[in-house]
Amino acid sequence: MNTKEISLTAVFAALYATIVIILAPISFGPIQLRVADALIPLAALLGLPVVYGVTVGTLVANTYWFLSPIDVILGALANLAAAYIMHRYREKTVPASLASSLVIGLTVGGYLWLFFPPPSIAGIQLPSWLAMIISITLSSILAITIIGLALLKLVEDSKILEQVKP
Repeated sequence: MNTKEISLTAVFAALYATIVIILAPISFGPIQLRVADALIPLAALLGLPVVYGVTVGTLVANTYWFLSPIDVILGALANLAAAYIMHRYREKTVPASLASSLVIGLTVGGYLWLFFPPPSIAGIQLPSWLAMIISITLSSILAITIIGLALLKLVEDSKILEQVKP
């Protein structure tokens, strides 16, 4: 990695962690909206620095709001995989963003049920693990596919980041 890529990684790590921590009341829990996950689709444009940045940012944010070592490690690995999917399949951003959302939903939802009571989805009580997976997947679709792809389009169209592209 060159200096520009290292700097970009640090910027995205700081951005991700800051957004999660500032929005902590909605960033953690059985029903959450990780607005910072909207940065993940930028890996399609800016590459591996975003992949590494959101991963480190997740480590920082999940350590700050410490729930469990499981959350710190698996949450970061989920974002690593999600951002890498966006980078790898950058030509197909909608399917890549949905796959990224599913990875986060399955991973994070797959362990959060151990720490929180299950959310009621449309008034239906589902098994804890299933309710959590559905909840986290839906919130990830909102953050990554809807907000994140809109952000990606805005950044691509504005050409604002042309000089920082690796």
